[in-house]
Amino acid sequence: MSKQAKTAISPTRAENYPEWYQQVVKASDLAEKSPVRGCMVIKPWGYALWENIVRVMDDMFKETGVKNAYFPLFIPLSFLEKEAEHVEGFATECAVVTHHRLEKGPDGGLVPAGELTEPLVVRPTSETIIADSFAKWVGSYRDLPILINQWANVVRWEMRTRMYLRTSEFLWQEGHTAHATAEEAIERAELMLEVYVRMAEDYLAMPVIKGRKTEAERFPGAVDTLCIEAMMQDRKALQAGTSHFLGQNFARASEIKFQTATESEDYVWTTSWGSSTRLIGGLIMAHGDDDGIILPPKVASAHVVLMPIIRKPEDRQSVMAYTDSLARSLRETYYHHRKIVVEIDDREIGGARGWDWIKKGIPLRVEIGPRDIAEDSVFVARRDKPHREKISLKKDQFVAQITSILDEIQGNLFARAESYAKDHTRAITDGKEFIDYFTPQNIQKPEIHGGFARSPWCGEQACELKIKENQAVTIRCLPFEQDSVKETCIGCGKPGKSWAIFAKSY
Repeated sequence: MSKQAKTAISPTRAENYPEWYQQVVKASDLAEKSPVRGCMVIKPWGYALWENIVRVMDDMFKETGVKNAYFPLFIPLSFLEKEAEHVEGFATECAVVTHHRLEKGPDGGLVPAGELTEPLVVRPTSETIIADSFAKWVGSYRDLPILINQWANVVRWEMRTRMYLRTSEFLWQEGHTAHATAEEAIERAELMLEVYVRMAEDYLAMPVIKGRKTEAERFPGAVDTLCIEAMMQDRKALQAGTSHFLGQNFARASEIKFQTATESEDYVWTTSWGSSTRLIGGLIMAHGDDDGIILPPKVASAHVVLMPIIRKPEDRQSVMAYTDSLARSLRETYYHHRKIVVEIDDREIGGARGWDWIKKGIPLRVEIGPRDIAEDSVFVARRDKPHREKISLKKDQFVAQITSILDEIQGNLFARAESYAKDHTRAITDGKEFIDYFTPQNIQKPEIHGGFARSPWCGEQACELKIKENQAVTIRCLPFEQDSVKETCIGCGKPGKSWAIFAKSY
């Protein structure tokens, strides 16, 4: 019987996927738990990753005419009450400030002293307070469109939390636009969804399905919600970005009126769209292996680590000089509009040094010792290859080829994720097969099972909710790519009206 290969992360994905995820976040130094319930500390390695995601998306937004602004963290309770469906959707997740000023209490401890005249909700999303500003900014059709984005933090008081996937406080961007016509607003919502597709597939190497949410899964207060859904390695779906056509709902609630070109008065048509640090959680689960995270080079916190091998004190000067020279050459090289980011790790901790960087997911690891220097070469390992697989390259050759190597890694990660998603997406029209697909063999300790099911649906919310209750499966989206439905609904047996993507989800 062969001995099982040792992995850097324990347990493995197959043994306990949720715990594997937590251990990867810890081992990669991306984040740690905070003393504040449900919150996390994003560590430098994780924040650098987020900064790169922000930089790319911010450029994409601005290419479409969007400008950044910032709005208050605190929202008067009365603002949320203006839009009944919206407040109902977020009510259970809201954190509320009711007092200001602390004073010493009878027992010597600090107690809130001053009650606010109106409670303030800590921003769960900003539609209502941004709508208040839009009402002041818009007078005529000449003031439209307004295209605004803000990078911010939000608070949603989640009961069950998991770092990067669902935390009480998280970082995100939220875009908000106002338009003179419904057609223009719908076009904007569709355009921003395509931005999220580009981000997910071209930069995070994460293939997605585009579609729209059902009425039950729609953003509270929206007329239509568009989304992208990605498959994780436990075959669950992750919502990676949403774009909402809000109609005139928020405009009516906040009195955002404008004078039309024909001098009549009308309400504006609005959109909102958002993505968050949840993308990092998706990245981990889409690409990680049993040795840790694997970072796509286009957004990686750093591209390459140089590890000088110094076994004799007399070798230090020459090895470090060679290492520094290589670092300078690499740092002058651009990779997708960003200079190559180089880490130098000269810690004398033996093999643990390499494993630290494997767990952190850096795309390239380079070893440099006296023998390599004598041959004017470097020893290179790629994170998308087995850790023992290393090749020797001439130094100049490595510098000249590094961008091509990084592109290869980027492409490999996408191809792997795409292949995995295809292998675990199934067209299912039989009810029993559907139930079996989403039922684990071991109920007490469920194995990784299921995936995406493309199945016919009758369009009735009662049927959708019954499937959710019985199989813990939701309609992730109604994919844009639809053909005629001749089959009966997977849930109730009534005539199918559309194809739906069903999956378990985060």
